[in-house]
Amino acid sequence: MRPNRRLRWIAIPLGVIVTIALAGCTPEQLQGWLPGSGETTNHTSSIVGLWVTSWIVLLIVGIITWALIIWTAVVYRRRKGQTGLPVQLRYNLPIEIFYTIVPLFLVLGFFAFTARDQAQIEEPTQNPDVQIEVIGKRWAWDFNYVTDDAYSAGVQADFNANGSINTDNLPVLYLPVDKTIEIKIESRDVIHSFWVVDFLYKKDMIPGKSNYMYFTPTEVGTFQGKCAELCGEYHSLMLFTVEVVSEADYEAYIAEQKALGFDGQIGVDYNVNQNLPGNGSTDEE
Repeated sequence: MRPNRRLRWIAIPLGVIVTIALAGCTPEQLQGWLPGSGETTNHTSSIVGLWVTSWIVLLIVGIITWALIIWTAVVYRRRKGQTGLPVQLRYNLPIEIFYTIVPLFLVLGFFAFTARDQAQIEEPTQNPDVQIEVIGKRWAWDFNYVTDDAYSAGVQADFNANGSINTDNLPVLYLPVDKTIEIKIESRDVIHSFWVVDFLYKKDMIPGKSNYMYFTPTEVGTFQGKCAELCGEYHSLMLFTVEVVSEADYEAYIAEQKALGFDGQIGVDYNVNQNLPGNGSTDEE
């Protein structure tokens, strides 16, 4: 009967795994419950692939580890009539080497694939179609459309009468679909972080330092953005919206901004850290 019992303990978890696998996965599960569709920009598919593959590898490691723990507990449990302790094993060199090498290869693998994808995402785009400067300020956003010589100045989000956040007057960043974008990221005061949630990537905004993001939006739609770095009392209200639109709609928006008098660029006049290198201080001259 003992072999039958062992087979039963093996068959039960295998049956559960097979049942889950045969049940199939929803689109949300296939992309690891990450926001967006996975095709929002030219980079999101590789980010989703790295995320999902990492979890699959970790799940396999977890299943093997749990199976070994359960198998050991069942097979080597104390039987009726047994007394004392079983033979104690220690200093098993092959097993110790195995337990050292496997995690090392896992860590090196995660690092290698992450570094590969990050290098691809951070690769500067030569001759981008659109250059934009995003300026973070407590607690809103200014957008300079450098290529088109126009700008949009944003204000902080406020509250509705019922206490919910009013999203009607959020700063809006317009991007043309299927065009290569270079975003120069600046801060007027403290460290912020530029994060469009569905783009699955964010970049810190550091006073006196220019950071850059390069991507191509590939899906028309409205996407929510926020500051991802605690920056003060109203950090939670430092929100914005991204509108990815057709090229014609983008050009119409730029023309509308210029007609309203928002042509030219917002300068460093409102930076509160004018004495920092990189912010136009006289020390640099």
